[in-house]
Amino acid sequence: MRSENTPFSGGPLDGRVLPVLTGPTGHPPKWYEVPVPNDDGRPPTVHAYRRVPSGYTKRLGLQRGWEYVYEPAGRERRALKWPWSKPDTGRGDTEGDGEGRERHPA
Repeated sequence: MRSENTPFSGGPLDGRVLPVLTGPTGHPPKWYEVPVPNDDGRPPTVHAYRRVPSGYTKRLGLQRGWEYVYEPAGRERRALKWPWSKPDTGRGDTEGDGEGRERHPA
């Protein structure tokens, strides 16, 4: 496996450059999670880092590489988007909520 020296910014790994294994496409993973053990026996605290481009060249605008930026809120969880699923509008559609045509008794 190939690894790439990747700088970290923010959080407990601020300023460090660590070798990170790259995937089959040659890119490091989008998220890097670092578990830190607790002394009192609780589960380890997990610090999350998000992969961002580290910069671009002046002349052609090519990407120079990657770096990891600390995300204090943790890793964002996204729902799977299947092509046959209905989009979630977030409105909380329910029948009889007052929208649309109302029926009046005759």
